[in-house]
Amino acid sequence: MAEGIYGILRGLKFELAAKVEQKGPFLKDLMMRYSRIISRGLKSMPAALIGQEGSFFKDLIKPYRLKNLNFWFMILGDCAFLLFSYFFAYYLRFDGYIPPDYLIGLKQTIIWFVLLKIVCLFLLGLYRGMWRYTSIHDMIRLIVACLISSGVFVLFLFVSMGFQGFSRGVFVIDFLLAFIFLGGYRLVVRLFYTGKNGGNKLTLSKRKKIDGRRVLLVGAGDAGEKLLREIRGNPAIQYHVVGFIDDDRSKLKKSIHGVPILGPTDEIRTIAPKKRIDEIVIAIPAASASEMRRIVKTCEATGLDCKTVPGIGELIEGKITVGAIRRIRYEDLLGRKQVMLDMEKIGGYLSDKRVLVTGGAGSIGSELSNQIARFGPEKLIIVDMNETGLYDMELDLSEKFPEMQIVSFLSSIENMNAMRRILEQQKPQVVFHAAAYKHVPMMELHPWEAVLNNIVGTQTLLSVCANNGVDRCVVVSTDKAVRPTNVMGASKRVCEILTQIYAKENGAKFMAVRFGNVVYSSGSVVPLFRKQIQRGGPITLTHPEVMRYFMSIPEASRLILQAGAIGSGGEIFILKMGTPIRIADMAKDLIRLSDMVPGEDIKIIEVGLRPGEKLFEELITDGEGIQETEHKEIMVLRGDIDFSMKEMKEHIEKLVDLAEAGDGKGIRDELKRIVPEYTPQLAENPGGIFQGQFHEAKI
Repeated sequence: MAEGIYGILRGLKFELAAKVEQKGPFLKDLMMRYSRIISRGLKSMPAALIGQEGSFFKDLIKPYRLKNLNFWFMILGDCAFLLFSYFFAYYLRFDGYIPPDYLIGLKQTIIWFVLLKIVCLFLLGLYRGMWRYTSIHDMIRLIVACLISSGVFVLFLFVSMGFQGFSRGVFVIDFLLAFIFLGGYRLVVRLFYTGKNGGNKLTLSKRKKIDGRRVLLVGAGDAGEKLLREIRGNPAIQYHVVGFIDDDRSKLKKSIHGVPILGPTDEIRTIAPKKRIDEIVIAIPAASASEMRRIVKTCEATGLDCKTVPGIGELIEGKITVGAIRRIRYEDLLGRKQVMLDMEKIGGYLSDKRVLVTGGAGSIGSELSNQIARFGPEKLIIVDMNETGLYDMELDLSEKFPEMQIVSFLSSIENMNAMRRILEQQKPQVVFHAAAYKHVPMMELHPWEAVLNNIVGTQTLLSVCANNGVDRCVVVSTDKAVRPTNVMGASKRVCEILTQIYAKENGAKFMAVRFGNVVYSSGSVVPLFRKQIQRGGPITLTHPEVMRYFMSIPEASRLILQAGAIGSGGEIFILKMGTPIRIADMAKDLIRLSDMVPGEDIKIIEVGLRPGEKLFEELITDGEGIQETEHKEIMVLRGDIDFSMKEMKEHIEKLVDLAEAGDGKGIRDELKRIVPEYTPQLAENPGGIFQGQFHEAKI
């Protein structure tokens, strides 16, 4: 093949030189230059094409499996169609009779023209793809290949012989026929495999009845269309899509891949029984909270199984597939919009870096570790004192990212010697501090643990980070640090202040990120409610008017990474949490999602506010100078620090003494001196976490 190409180019050189003599000075000069270019190429081409290992030609054909019979079948098929299209173009141009003069031109050029087209198809990668997956992109490349080959050949004929003995119309017709034949050839292959896999077959017989669950897809957009193609392309999927539901009136009475759009969502209750629907799948990953609630309520009224594809946040790293279809979860009703990340900025401080995550086996820490791993760090170091969680996390990450170096350490962050040893040995460049005690009632009962783990642990980490030259440290905080009414919130506010002090004293990029509750995190109310529902109730509600901010774990983790890219040191970043949610409404939604009726199947009882709990959470304190950042979902506080490093260390020493003495009242008094806005609510309850008499909640 290489020798053939070499011979063609050599022949072109001499033929052009002979033909150009009659074309005048301009064309002669042009062809002389062209001839010199070819000559220079020919001197090195034999060695380049036929010679050494790693040559241009070998690199070119490397992606193609030349021993594969399918490859040669495709080549021969294209050759046959191209030969026929060129001949048929002449036949059509001259109305069925090709004059002898033009017939000579046809015979002389047909082989070279077809060969040129095959080379163009080859160079544009049209023999690399699998024809069973032929797409619009392949059709565009086919058009380009036909245009280039026809254009080059027409230019050659014009320059070499002025088109004498050739008709311009032939090449226009040939271009159209070649695209139709080659495109149709590929389309037939795709249709064959689509039918073979259980999709729509092209057959003259009556279509056979398709077994499987009859499904209604809600959402006739991109997600619905991709889901339909996935269902049809996988013979193992026992779904038969009967129709689409969409509220866009302009789509009604139309169809997608032959599947009709039957009506809007408010007609699901009448459409489902008429079409004998077995299951409804919601395929609107970007639906708002109100829209999702309305659709779910309508679908549940049919009494059918109702599922959904994940939200946009869950699909960022993947794609919409049938395997992603699942039962509706509470986070689907939050309506959180997609978080757009500055991947270049995040990658700039994570890729090829040594990254340490404390609390790496926890809810936020484990998700942070997964997100960080996708940016390709040089090494990921995980620290946690939960041995089982740490083991599982390392195993999980090793399976997902086998090429990445993962190191785990079983240690408490308040252990100065252990943390100093870890940082000196591993030399992390970026640190995410997610280790903390976060359970409000538990910290009210054990305030000394909040002091030792949260405050002393954070001080220890910041100290060893500063001493070991860590480039960037991001401390995970909470909205409970704002005007705290409990020990946990007050301890996290002290952690924020410590972060700012260390950033200022050391000129380091240390920062804190503050956000609200995370759905399904450890200690979250959602897992508690789900367990109570599974046991048959009742759901225990602290107060019917309690409201909280919520976001999903992946969303919170991505915004933490983004804040880390924005910070320059000393900031407290706040994630925009949207609209707060009434916990009583959440309880009722979770009961409905379990196909039960609130108050009937599952009772909801009020147990009273727990120690340190307040009705409403806040994200900022009066007087804090909140500003927008370059990311629309992240705000920043740049308040002044009232403490020096010396003063803060003195306060912490007092807190440690009180913690070691088990003096809860003394701890609260000292926290009040550091955080004046801290107002403790409800006394310690040594008898348990819950207080008050149980009675049915009025919601």
